[in-house]
Amino acid sequence: MNNYAVYPFPFDKLKIGYQDDAVTLLMRTSEPVCSEGRTALTDMVFQQVTEYLNGQRREFDFPYILRGTEFQRKVWQELCAIPYGETCTYGEIATAVGNPRACRAVGMANHQNPILLAVPCHRVIGANGKLVGYGSGLDMKEALLQLEKKFVQQEEQL
Repeated sequence: MNNYAVYPFPFDKLKIGYQDDAVTLLMRTSEPVCSEGRTALTDMVFQQVTEYLNGQRREFDFPYILRGTEFQRKVWQELCAIPYGETCTYGEIATAVGNPRACRAVGMANHQNPILLAVPCHRVIGANGKLVGYGSGLDMKEALLQLEKKFVQQEEQL
């Protein structure tokens, strides 16, 4: 059984699930803040998420476990290759995992992504450039993409 803690988060609350010494879930939730399951691991994850939201971190290095089908794991691995501040389409991900016609399956894999932010499914957009399909809400997807764009632009100006 997984344990979890819930932290305050700009997008409602952040639920961090873990098993042993690895994160198994990182998701937006409306559950009440719960410090009962807090550990050094969940505190570290929350700190890294806070740094990311403040533009001080682009990659996450906490241990996590991705459980899913072989196809889902391929998609999630490909998501991790999308650079900070950039986007790609569902079709591009489908092609990258060897099945160019699997755009909808890529969307479903994104929807099942258990590790929000660290496996950046928010960086996947529709073929027409529109923001579509984000399990944590399009408001959050748009805010995350704007945040990354802002910090990339600030860095380029230096």
